[in-house]
Amino acid sequence: MRRLLIKHTTTYQYTETVTLLAHKLLLRPREGHDIRIESAELIISPEYQLQWQRDVYDNAVVEAKFQKPGNCLSIGSRVLIQHYDDQPLNFLVADYAVSFPFQYPIAERIDLEPYLSSIYSEDKLILNMWLQQFWREGQIVETYLLLDWINKAIATGFSYQHREEPGVQTPAFTLANRTGSCRDFATLFIEACRCLGLAARFVSGYLYAPSLTSAQGATHAWAEVYLPGAGWKGFDSTSGKVVGNNHIAVAVSRHPESVPPISGSFIASPAADPQTPTMNVVVEVSEVTD
Repeated sequence: MRRLLIKHTTTYQYTETVTLLAHKLLLRPREGHDIRIESAELIISPEYQLQWQRDVYDNAVVEAKFQKPGNCLSIGSRVLIQHYDDQPLNFLVADYAVSFPFQYPIAERIDLEPYLSSIYSEDKLILNMWLQQFWREGQIVETYLLLDWINKAIATGFSYQHREEPGVQTPAFTLANRTGSCRDFATLFIEACRCLGLAARFVSGYLYAPSLTSAQGATHAWAEVYLPGAGWKGFDSTSGKVVGNNHIAVAVSRHPESVPPISGSFIASPAADPQTPTMNVVVEVSEVTD
């Protein structure tokens, strides 16, 4: 078991006093057999009210409504968790799904349909051409090995690029340019899985990176694939590894652009010049040993 402390602060600085509309926050890790929350605290300014809910994916969502206008918005989260997923490869796939290709049972396929449908359908041709190096029609291969090959091919064959721009690149763009952020690599992996008929979804969360001295943690994105008998298993195409207790999932979604940590808007004075607030994000993920 590993205890991890996650500190995440986002600050928006405006050039004038603005009216802050409701903001949706996805900052609380997804609890389960692998993750337990010991404590959680939100530190927000200006004055606010919170409304908690669960979305369609069972993510913990909180809506912050602000009582006063201001020229600075600060949203801080401090969460202490216990992470038990220290053996990520300790799983068994159902007999019928050990080898690819296989078919999901009809009852499961109905529930999995949103995760089987391609989002970037116009990229299917180029994706299928790229996938031929891993599998061709008529071949039989171990399912996990196929996923591992694709995952590692992205990690080793593409250059990582930190991007501040919102949204994700299309799979075709990532393939053509051989570069992208963690969310771009996760999107490519997800769409490749869906082309193969494997249910996959997008995950946003945090990464504990003890080898980094300048920044011990970061927001991160990866993919999960539904493997019968094992459930949703995480694959990190930035590192090429199976997800374990260095990864802290916060939100999952069918679409890679629908689960940002913070989303919201504001109203500025009609007489003021259009403005884009200055944003500063600080994330620290550290191990607690005492």
